[in-house]
Amino acid sequence: MVQKAKILLVDDRPENLLALEAILSALDQTLVRASSGEEALKALLTDDFAVILLDVQMPGMDGFETAAHIKRRERTRDIPIIFLTAINHGPHHTFRGYAAGAVDYISKPFDPWVLRAKVSVFVELYMKNCKLREQAALLRLQLEGDGGGADHEKEPAGLLAELSARLAAVEEQAEALSKQLDDESADAAAVATAAHLERKLTGLRRALDALEPGTGRGAATLPS
Repeated sequence: MVQKAKILLVDDRPENLLALEAILSALDQTLVRASSGEEALKALLTDDFAVILLDVQMPGMDGFETAAHIKRRERTRDIPIIFLTAINHGPHHTFRGYAAGAVDYISKPFDPWVLRAKVSVFVELYMKNCKLREQAALLRLQLEGDGGGADHEKEPAGLLAELSARLAAVEEQAEALSKQLDDESADAAAVATAAHLERKLTGLRRALDALEPGTGRGAATLPS
């Protein structure tokens, strides 16, 4: 069973959270509510999220402050943040949102289809990254447990072939996603994230190639 991605919804108004859940339910992912910046930071301590939808105007810790805390944490700094705001204060306000680390800044009322499409891009990129990490972890475990000897020569070869095939499937999906982003003139942030994923895939492919017999298997460095 494929594990669902988690999407964090942060808004102090219950009716806004309910509306976001209605819009994003079609993505069939796990939607997590937070009614304040403090509550959002607590959720981020224990769970991994594909993307965060963060309201700007909240009592106490507002969206900008919450984003600043998120970006300071090693665990959460790379999670995409989409700011949602009911008040448009002009270019300066928008710039502050991007400066706080947001990948997008959307004013309410927004087009539900557009928001769902933007979120789906980041969910798909997150799932591709998860697959990549799983493949790298599996390879590390096998190599750490390989003590050498005749019986160990066949198993790594078979594992490498299987990993290579799995990686090829992920590479194909990543390439298709990049083409889709180009065709749809997607946000620069989404395109940059897709490019980062492709670089990671390239690094893992090189590591696998280096582990092939006769290529100096001990010198390979796996991407983190």
